[in-house]
Amino acid sequence: MGASYHQFCPVAKAMELLDERWTMLVIRELLSGSRHFNDLRRGLPRMSPSLLSKRLNHLARSGVLERRQEGREVVYELSPAGSELQAAIELLGAWGVRWIGELGDADLDPRVLMWDLHRNVDTATVPEGITVVRFDIVDAPPRLRRWWMVLTPTGVDVCDADPGHEVAATVNGSMRDLVSIWRGDRTWSSSLRRGAVTITGSTQLQHQVPIWFGPSRFATVPRPGDPDAALAS
Repeated sequence: MGASYHQFCPVAKAMELLDERWTMLVIRELLSGSRHFNDLRRGLPRMSPSLLSKRLNHLARSGVLERRQEGREVVYELSPAGSELQAAIELLGAWGVRWIGELGDADLDPRVLMWDLHRNVDTATVPEGITVVRFDIVDAPPRLRRWWMVLTPTGVDVCDADPGHEVAATVNGSMRDLVSIWRGDRTWSSSLRRGAVTITGSTQLQHQVPIWFGPSRFATVPRPGDPDAALAS
C-alpha cells in the first residue's frame, strides 16, 4: 500500500492503492486482455520490467489481481475486485477524450499504437489464410518506422521485423494521423480523402483495411466542437 492520506473517505482509501504511477495503466492493460508479463510490457513499453513486477506484486497482495502458473508461464488476471475497475477506466478514458487537449509529440509512441491496433482487429472479417498488412509510419524513428500485422481469422500477430510473408496491403501515414484515426479524432475515410493516410493494395483490400483495423472503444465519445469526430458520417 502507498502512503496513507489518513482519511476515512472511500475515495481516499481507494487512491492509496491506485494512484501510484503506472498502476491504473497496468489495470487498463489487464482489462484489455493482456495476461502475460511480456504482453503487459508491450502495452507499457516505457515502464521498466522491475517496476512492472513491483506493481503486479502489489496488486496481487492487495487482491486486485490473481497470479497463477500455467505450465512454464505465469498468467495474470484481474480478480472480481479488479474487474470492477473497468467502469472507472472507461469513465477516465471518456473524460480524457473530451477534455484533454492536443497530444504532444512525446505522447505518440508507435509501439503502443501497433499493440492497440493489433488487439482490436475484427478477426471475423479477415479472410481465410494469412493476410499481411504493413504499416509505414513516415515520421517515426527509423527502427520503429515499419511494422507488419499478420492477420488470420483466429488471431493477429504484430511484428517489428519482416515475418517473411507476402504483403497484401501497405498503410502509409504520419504517427499523428494514424493515432488520430485510432482515437476517433479522425475517420479512415476523411484521412484517406485528405491524403493524410494512404492504403496501397487491391481495391478490395483498400476497402477492407479500415474495417479490419477499427478505432478505439473511446472513438464514439463526442468531442466538444469537433466537426470531424468519429461520430460524423
